[in-house]
Amino acid sequence: MFNSESINIMHVAVEWLLQPVVYALLFIVIVTLWEAGSAIGERFGGLEKLKRANDLIRIETLARQRIERADLIARVGPMLGLMGTLIPLGPGLAALGQGELQTLASAVTLAFDTTVLGLLAGITGFVLGRLRRRWYDHLLDEIEHHG
Repeated sequence: MFNSESINIMHVAVEWLLQPVVYALLFIVIVTLWEAGSAIGERFGGLEKLKRANDLIRIETLARQRIERADLIARVGPMLGLMGTLIPLGPGLAALGQGELQTLASAVTLAFDTTVLGLLAGITGFVLGRLRRRWYDHLLDEIEHHG
């Protein structure tokens, strides 16, 4: 069915993905921290400035962009974390079969680290998305009803 050459090609391709996945995950974590800081600024002053400007189109545009970013973080972070979990486990299990416990330990450590970072980004993105939806819905309701 599958020859060893095609399996080796697939294995090499998957191993090649590990470094970009780890970098992408670190980037997502940095973006998550940036978004968390941005949300704090929104909550403590930014939304009030938008309310005073009374520009519904601008508020709706900003809300959509900020909520979409939080939703993207909530979805992509855990996916990258899962990829970062699974990719090193293959070589780690192969190392176990050869008695190389240090290689297995390194692979499992990387797997757990990427899992935690991915979940952290996902949870933070989810919470930011929910909070922002509530904040912007409330802001738009206030402007529409008290204009």
